[in-house]
Amino acid sequence: MPKPTPHPAHSPRQSVFPGRGSYREAARIGEVLRKETVGGMLLVALAAIAIVWANSPWAASYFAVRDFRIGYAPWHLELSLGGWAADGLLAIFFFLVGLELKREFVAGDLRQIRTAVVPIAAAVGGVAVPALIYLAVIGNDPGLRGGWAIPTATDIAFAVAVLALIGSHLPSPLRIFLLTLAVVDDLIAIGIIALFYTDTIDLLPLLFALVTIIVYGLIAQLSRRFFGLHPAAPWLILLPVGLVAWAFMHASGIHATIAGVLLGFTIPVLHHKSDRADSAGPGLAEQFEHRFRPLSAGFAVPLFAFFSAGVAVGGLDGFASALTDPLTVGIVAALVLGKPIGILTTTWLVSKTLRIRLDLALRWVDLTGVGLLAGIGFTVSLLVAELSFAPGSPEYDHAKVAVLAASIIAAGLAAIVLTVRNRGYRRISEQDTIDADGDGIPDVYQQADAGH
Repeated sequence: MPKPTPHPAHSPRQSVFPGRGSYREAARIGEVLRKETVGGMLLVALAAIAIVWANSPWAASYFAVRDFRIGYAPWHLELSLGGWAADGLLAIFFFLVGLELKREFVAGDLRQIRTAVVPIAAAVGGVAVPALIYLAVIGNDPGLRGGWAIPTATDIAFAVAVLALIGSHLPSPLRIFLLTLAVVDDLIAIGIIALFYTDTIDLLPLLFALVTIIVYGLIAQLSRRFFGLHPAAPWLILLPVGLVAWAFMHASGIHATIAGVLLGFTIPVLHHKSDRADSAGPGLAEQFEHRFRPLSAGFAVPLFAFFSAGVAVGGLDGFASALTDPLTVGIVAALVLGKPIGILTTTWLVSKTLRIRLDLALRWVDLTGVGLLAGIGFTVSLLVAELSFAPGSPEYDHAKVAVLAASIIAAGLAAIVLTVRNRGYRRISEQDTIDADGDGIPDVYQQADAGH
């Protein structure tokens, strides 16, 4: 059998970005993105239903459902259904963010400086530049400054749903770069929420929350020793402990989703040194991701989108008023322009400074497409919008209209750029699946390892 044509990027990985990682990691991320694709389509569908319902003759019933309160008030847990979605269901999403961060630091692109520096810099640029553009557009209006963090997030589920809808064959290195970028982006957003969107902190519940999270982490770290590979045993203890930690964090005044991130970060992640199957079986991180990913992508995030995206725009006049509001213009400009500009600029500066070159199979227009995809803020942007402005205020509604409009525009522009390049992506994808020696691992990953 003839040998495959060498991939143009088969050179030492420390001088090339975006990196493709190991085959095991690439396969895992491919599976993650396939699950997020389904979730992204559900998210878009439920958000569309909410917008139509909220602007229909039956709008009152939508808001009655969203604002229906349930829970136990003495424990600070009497929330509206919309509040339960934002504080409770999104904690599942942020648990997976914490787990993904742990994976990236242990076994992914963030475990080594040479592979971490580009996506981290790109994420920082993709947060800072949109915030600066937003502040520049809204000017000196003190009532709008609190929304500066709205355009800083990336919605990976919505982004990969766009890739699926346009039939993109986005190469594995770009998919890994996009996911890593989004995960770091979410980490920054989590820090912003904790630091800038917490009005008061009750120290005693916070202390209890941190102690409970430490206990949770100790149980998780010791679970393999005491429970072996039994898939159900850790759940009987970890699930109730996690719920207690979430409740204490919620009572402390810090947004309860922060508990999800911290809990996810305590889960042990196995660092597989080989692309071969692990005879020891899946670790706790694999078990949790297998169970929680469908729940997050298929239920928690879409339901949050349903309760959060429903905004009564007040007909054509109200919609026109929202679009001309400096708040709306600032958010749209920040997401659609600021995200790709920030990501591309910082990536270019880091690559030139550290003499890291772009993979020869790719072009800078490909990173432009990824930057536009990152401009789809949606889930976390909607959450920050709810934290930035008082419910029912014009700013509250206009911010959500802006997030929706910006996400649609960014998705459309990304689709155009990536569709134009799709023929080239197909060739790269076909090249990356060649397995001439028939060992089950594409040769491109073994050649990259040999070059390294």
